[in-house]
Amino acid sequence: MENNKPKLKLSESIIILIGLLIVMSVGIIGLHISPEVPILFSIMILIFWAKWRGFTWDEINNSFIVGIKSGILPLFIFLLIGSLIGVWIATGIIPTLMVYGFHLINVQWFLPSVFVICGAMGAVIGSAFTVCSTLGIVFMGIGLTLGVDPAMTAGAILSGAVFGDKASPLSVSTNVAASVVHANLIDHIKNLMWSTIPASIVAFILYALLGRHNGNANFNNVNQTINVLQHHFIISPIALIPVFLLFICAWIKIPTIPTLFINLLVSGIMGLIRMPELNLVKLNNVIQSGFVSHTGDKRVDLLLTRGGISGMMGTVALIFVALSIGGLLINLGIIKSIMTPLTAHLHSTAALIISVIITCFGVNFFIGEQFLSLILPGESFSKAFKEHNLAPVALSRALEDGGTALTYLIPWGVAGSFVTATLNVPTVEYIPFVFLSLFSPVFSILSAVTGFKIKHLNNK
Repeated sequence: MENNKPKLKLSESIIILIGLLIVMSVGIIGLHISPEVPILFSIMILIFWAKWRGFTWDEINNSFIVGIKSGILPLFIFLLIGSLIGVWIATGIIPTLMVYGFHLINVQWFLPSVFVICGAMGAVIGSAFTVCSTLGIVFMGIGLTLGVDPAMTAGAILSGAVFGDKASPLSVSTNVAASVVHANLIDHIKNLMWSTIPASIVAFILYALLGRHNGNANFNNVNQTINVLQHHFIISPIALIPVFLLFICAWIKIPTIPTLFINLLVSGIMGLIRMPELNLVKLNNVIQSGFVSHTGDKRVDLLLTRGGISGMMGTVALIFVALSIGGLLINLGIIKSIMTPLTAHLHSTAALIISVIITCFGVNFFIGEQFLSLILPGESFSKAFKEHNLAPVALSRALEDGGTALTYLIPWGVAGSFVTATLNVPTVEYIPFVFLSLFSPVFSILSAVTGFKIKHLNNK
């Protein structure tokens, strides 16, 4: 069946991608409309082109399945995270973390502290999504109260989360990047640090400099917010049990979905025991529709009214259409017709590594799925790297710096849309402050150009 598909020329595929880029850029950047409609319009163009080009309706329909099936697990995880956010607010877990955070964090060191703490948590539990949906919400609340630009806070949260995603042996993306090129996981992480640590140092310095210009906190707001939280929620160290449970589940290597189910169950039971006003019906409503804050303080109510399965459905819809267009690009052979000749015309180490990073970003941009941005370039460039005597970890590092690091910067992608929905900051606003993501590919390219710490097959 594969051999009966129409063969696409390189020029034809490039024209298609440029056309889609124009459509989405005009809609999203030029007209400032939400990404769903431009993407749907692009899907319509692809469908009519594919039929005109000779593809069957079965091949076109199957393309949607190809694209969406790669995002089934992330979509289900998002629904669980939405549920957990609502329950964590309703049972006082996030308010407790906020109150303790106000007492512990100095405003001038707020941004670097956020970066370091989120990075440490991410390295332990190996999930950037979990970091953003737990500590991320807490730090957003603290930052808003302190008067810090929400985009800066979101950038620091995400930089830490990305560091954890790259540094943890429990991270799914790190395991995918290593496995797709058949690299040893620990060797991959060690080699990855040659671009990640310099990027982290630069990020820390920049957050410290930004923090010095955000040191004029209104402590009346801080005290008022603490009083509101203490009056309307049960603030207690007991509320931290579900937080420690996340670390325990990570330590014993329980996968993400059962970890979220366990935490949701424990958090719900704790809430029913500790809060007389909470019953099963109200808990069900929180899981379904999220928590609605009625403290009377507009800032607190705006921050803590969120979560629930319904609260994630807008994000799920955006991801659904983004994965659909990705499936069309893959199954119709458009991506393959560009990547195959590309790898055959690269003759230097620097050109190979830079091309991998650009390709990972391109896959992220047009397909919006993190794992595909690792798998497709990894499989396409693997042979070329071997022919140039480059070790698998050289390729896996480029995959992470171009795929994992940049996937959160795509507004309509799985990761970017999730972060926007969770932290309530548009992707285009936090992009300039996600310093780890921005500088990781820079240091990776510098390493490629200079040859510094580029592993070869004879010294891997």
